[in-house]
Amino acid sequence: MCALDCPDACSLLVTVDDDGKATRLRGNPRHPVTRGFLCAKVAQYLEREYSPDRLLHPQKRVGKKGDGRFERISWDRALDEIGGRLRAIVEEFGPEAVLPYSYAGTMGLLNGAGMDRRFFHRLGASRLDRTICASAGAAGLTEALGFRYGTEPEQFRHSKLIVAWGANILETNVHLWPFITEARRQGARFYTIDPRMSRTARAADRHFFIHPGSDAALALGLMHVIIRDGLQDGDFIERHTLGFEQLREKVRDYTPRKVAEWTGIAAEEIEGLAREYATTRPAAIRLNYGLQRSERGAMAVRAVALLPALTGSWAEEGGGLLLSTSHAFHVNRKALERPDLQWKALGREARLVNMTPLGQALATLNDPPVKALVVYNSNPAAIAPNRNLVLQGLRREDLFTVVLEQFQTDTADFADILLPATTFLEHTDLYYAYGHYYLQMARPALEPPGEARSNVDIFRLLAGRMGFDDACFGESEDDMIRAALDSGHPFLAGITLEELERREFVRLRVPEPFRPFAEGGFGTPSGKCEFKAETLGYEPPEESRLGDRELRSRFPLELISPKGSGMNSSFGNRQEMDCASEVLTLHPADAAQRGISAGDRVRVYNARGACVLTACVEELVPPGVLSTIAVRWGKRAPDGHNVNALISDRLTDRGGGPTFYNCLVEVEKT
Repeated sequence: MCALDCPDACSLLVTVDDDGKATRLRGNPRHPVTRGFLCAKVAQYLEREYSPDRLLHPQKRVGKKGDGRFERISWDRALDEIGGRLRAIVEEFGPEAVLPYSYAGTMGLLNGAGMDRRFFHRLGASRLDRTICASAGAAGLTEALGFRYGTEPEQFRHSKLIVAWGANILETNVHLWPFITEARRQGARFYTIDPRMSRTARAADRHFFIHPGSDAALALGLMHVIIRDGLQDGDFIERHTLGFEQLREKVRDYTPRKVAEWTGIAAEEIEGLAREYATTRPAAIRLNYGLQRSERGAMAVRAVALLPALTGSWAEEGGGLLLSTSHAFHVNRKALERPDLQWKALGREARLVNMTPLGQALATLNDPPVKALVVYNSNPAAIAPNRNLVLQGLRREDLFTVVLEQFQTDTADFADILLPATTFLEHTDLYYAYGHYYLQMARPALEPPGEARSNVDIFRLLAGRMGFDDACFGESEDDMIRAALDSGHPFLAGITLEELERREFVRLRVPEPFRPFAEGGFGTPSGKCEFKAETLGYEPPEESRLGDRELRSRFPLELISPKGSGMNSSFGNRQEMDCASEVLTLHPADAAQRGISAGDRVRVYNARGACVLTACVEELVPPGVLSTIAVRWGKRAPDGHNVNALISDRLTDRGGGPTFYNCLVEVEKT
């Protein structure tokens, strides 16, 4: 089972020879979404598995923080040092001086949100608000629908119009593409909305360039046209929504002409898209997380997610909207994570620290300050915004840093103790998905190399070093899976470890086809889609072409740093991934104004920092927009910096997420 952060959550087949070495990795043809093929990244995963750069033994820092120089030590010594330092920090500063930092380096529930959570809850450590990717979108989707459910990917084959909104499907959700291709063979049209011409956009029937951070305005403009022209589904609205009349009044001012000024999309194109979306049945929107990485990200997702209720497309197979299916996996997280253990340590709930402004947390948090950082399933030195401030914090000599890793990442270079972790081919885990409705379990196909251990094992051992004798730390992986499955929710009814072991993947107990809101059933207090028009609206982001004028006068270009063919920073050590992340795409007009030609080294900068990239001059972005792929390992860059040196740690309107795509910069030839 592929554990990497991707909606597809693929089922894998591994061929292992008589010596226990994997010789082939391929997609499982029996899986309804994987369908026998893998993305280009994971198809080459055995190169990562057997890379000579794998971390194989525990190590201790011997140089300056950030130099990446270590000496090999034993597991016993590593655990003793960690346990001793944590006990001393807890005694002097209290347990909340310890901060875990993790995200979706694995989507496995045991190694990503299981024994680790138990350990930190029992310790009384600060809780981490895991916001770096999807929290704003989750907040917006939940406000719109009540549940984070969506149209299942298999239904896209029945759509007649598919709109990929902020979704680069071919590079970040490739297993949806065959269903889109099938729909197009039957006459469906496929459109993209994005500030750049991605690989997916180049394959579309039509592309709409949109100004970064203006998506809510476009959604409200589409509503204006739909309602003005009487194209809404009156029956669905009457039976399954609340607040339509207030919505009618709210969107009256969002005329195509006004929305065109905000979005950069011509008024006649807004008119045409609205009518086509409302009158083509069924129509589906593949919404992705790109548009929520702005100052108004939650509002943008919420506004777009209301469109299918306005047109009634939830009622149709192949209609609706897909952002995430994650909420449908109603596992027993309390049993898995044991948040009750905080009360044993503190007598209360521990403080919550947002992971996005990590640099601020390391620099300014008091009562207590952060004195220990334990990093796993993440690479904050590369992926966190305001990177220069993050690195400043990681260099603190009084900050004890432990890193669990497979490779020596940017963050690993700052570790005091570096521990070798297993890959998903080497341990047992239970997996949810956020792009389909199949629950999966996988056993290890390979023995861990060297002395690598799973996160479950490492946190179990650390619990022992800290003297935690709670029974949960003695549970096996199978015990944890059984506890997670015992949720009492009908979507999991009757699904057992034994069934998962036998079948490898099991569809949640949802109808087939699953149309989550065909008959209402929204997860709101009323059970209806609540438009709440009084709280809808659009305001240009402060850091944008329509925002702060003084800032824009100094830094007139909008920089976006979307995901590409890499899997976040997981493959940052691979040359081809690194090469893709060193390219800056700019419009010919912006390049000519600055004397920049294709292939030139350029310096992109603002008041927060700078990085050096290589210019690609093409009309793949509109004038005023720059684009570069995230997230390069900074240490592989010629100047030691990646694009996150430019990004602010300003937070989104809801959900406390990062604003990666609202970033004003200037660029010059070096």
